[in-house]
Amino acid sequence: MSILAVIISSYLLGSIPAGFLVGRLRKIDIRNCGSGNIGATNVVRVLGKAYGYPVFVFDFLKGVGAVKLAFWIVRDRHDLHINVTACAVVAGICCVLGHSYPVWLQFKGGKGVATSLGVLFALDPLVALAGITVWLLTFAIARIVSVASIFAAVALPILTAALSFVRRQNDAALLVFTFAVAVVVVWRHRSNIARLRRGEELHFDRK
Repeated sequence: MSILAVIISSYLLGSIPAGFLVGRLRKIDIRNCGSGNIGATNVVRVLGKAYGYPVFVFDFLKGVGAVKLAFWIVRDRHDLHINVTACAVVAGICCVLGHSYPVWLQFKGGKGVATSLGVLFALDPLVALAGITVWLLTFAIARIVSVASIFAAVALPILTAALSFVRRQNDAALLVFTFAVAVVVVWRHRSNIARLRRGEELHFDRK
């Protein structure tokens, strides 16, 4: 029952569509503007940083909250036979899926980058910082958010394995999560990849 509670609560937490709700506050449907995505990047493009940055923070905190909630549920129910870290990883995956496929919006949500980052920070801040570094370096070169997000997502399992080797730790559960994140993020960026091939993906200028 604890696992079921973690799955449901994490999915519902992840499915809160902050970008869509912010758009509604401004009397627009963000899904009909810009790229049509409800994530922070599109909100920044359409409504500006004053709205986009809070959306990013909220989506990030959803990931952190899902992991913390999983710890609380398992420990509160005294299910000592359950691997707490594995349970937290399940919560993280469900939260990212909730963000990417929210039931409230016909399962059409964001790309899952900010929420995945929040989960990572709650599970292993060092891996999260390594992923951020890859994202920043890639964005500094390409100036394309989707490219940076894809590169960082694909790098996460590699970074996790490398850090696990260096620290001589068994991070199998975290490796499963980062691999799942890579799959979800790349899959959710299918349209971006198509635009990249056509040379139509939007760049951010260097202001």
